[in-house]
Amino acid sequence: MTQRLNTLAVGVAVALGIAGAGALTFSHNPSANAQAQAPAVPVQLAQAPITTPSGAQLQVLPDFADLVDKYGPAVVNINTTTRKAQAALNVPGLSEDDPFYEFFRRFMPPEGRGAPEGRGAPKGEGKSAPEQRRGPARPLGLGSGFVISQDGYIVTNAHVVENADEITVRFTDKRELKAKVIGADKRSDVAVIKVEATGLPVVKIGNSTKARVGEWVIAIGSPFGFSNTVTAGIISATSRENLSDPNMDAVPFIQTDVAVNPGNSGGPLLNLKGEVIGINSQIFSRTGSFAGISFSIPIDFAMNVANQLQAGGRVTRGRIGVSIQTVTKDIAESLNLPKAQGAVIGRIEDDSPAGKAGLQAGDVVLKIDGKTIDGSPDLSRYVRQVKPGSKINVQVWREGKMKDVAVTVGELKEEGETTKVASAKAKSEVKTTKLGVAVTEMKDDVRKKLKVTGGVEVEAVDGSALAAGIQPGDVILRVNNVAITNVKSFNDAIAKLDAKKPVTLVVADESGTRVVPFRPDEG
Repeated sequence: MTQRLNTLAVGVAVALGIAGAGALTFSHNPSANAQAQAPAVPVQLAQAPITTPSGAQLQVLPDFADLVDKYGPAVVNINTTTRKAQAALNVPGLSEDDPFYEFFRRFMPPEGRGAPEGRGAPKGEGKSAPEQRRGPARPLGLGSGFVISQDGYIVTNAHVVENADEITVRFTDKRELKAKVIGADKRSDVAVIKVEATGLPVVKIGNSTKARVGEWVIAIGSPFGFSNTVTAGIISATSRENLSDPNMDAVPFIQTDVAVNPGNSGGPLLNLKGEVIGINSQIFSRTGSFAGISFSIPIDFAMNVANQLQAGGRVTRGRIGVSIQTVTKDIAESLNLPKAQGAVIGRIEDDSPAGKAGLQAGDVVLKIDGKTIDGSPDLSRYVRQVKPGSKINVQVWREGKMKDVAVTVGELKEEGETTKVASAKAKSEVKTTKLGVAVTEMKDDVRKKLKVTGGVEVEAVDGSALAAGIQPGDVILRVNNVAITNVKSFNDAIAKLDAKKPVTLVVADESGTRVVPFRPDEG
């Protein structure tokens, strides 16, 4: 069972890489890019393995010194200030100069920010009202970043520069330069800033798709303000799903055991070749400090975003207008899929690219452009990175057969991301049936309202069907791989069901369509 991240620790940025789609290099001009892609510095290992008296050979640990000498100067410390009003924190013993102050300011629930009674609290609101401050610039945040072009472009986390009125970048040679934000994308937590300079040291961008679990990596950043701190560890896992923020894209995080802490945010994660393969973005912690688990945004993913931010200051994302869920063992068994793989389509938005292309609720997406889709995160990541207007080939499992559907990808709009909640329906008197549902023929007005051509209306429900979320008034469109056109076809379909196997229904209501898998009650 997945353990939920502590609310105060979730999203603490760590100093390493965020990635984007495709191993894209990022540079302001060709000459800068040519110099940025200098050969990587190999890590020096011992000439021969160490042999113990018993004859066993011990693996020699890598020496990162040359790597750090080469690329450490391209990692910068980022400080931000703001003049905007900020709710004062009421954390005993915590100074505004403490590196944890910004962490708690960002992640402490609003109810925990109350000003003490008699200290700036509006009349009648006691200590529950936050104290508002305005005036001279004051410290806002601390983070890290890395230079990607000799003329001053720097990649960091979006949350590092969020709400900043002034950004100061500090280099290892003690230079301090003011920076401006070129673009920041909250969905990926990637930002690009720029300083006015030339001839800057740059990192080498790697390929995060080649990252392997168990390989050595290092982080360079400014934990608690200690600039250019180097920590090392190994990759613990790849393609970790969204960890904290439901508004973020399905970023395939790289998990490591590299020590990262507040202030590491936006710094690079490097492999043994000295290549940046990620941007440190989050840690798992119950205290706010490193607890052995940190997460980085893969650099391929991040650079796709960074390139778009540099080119136009914003990021475009693809969408096809469906809600999806990962295929479970029960769904696979009920649909006669060889294994639990793919993403099953639940709802399809009106006038969406998916609807126009002919995709249907209950279709299981197995491949897109030949790339295997293991679950819903894979589908989301792939579609998000497709340029709007492009065509993709979607291979789906429908009614027990494979089918290819060409879909023209649309553009994801922020205002279209809210989800509708189905309204509760009144319960009817339960009638016993094999699935625990009783159905009736569709009425013309219901069919027109739901914009469906077939199906039967649920009249009553009980048992496991009720527990699975089926309600009176729902319309059943499909039973496993069988399309339902009327009550007779429904009865025929359930008569052929194996009582020992799960069943998957495609159901429609006023909110759209959804997929409901469950195991019918025995007997």
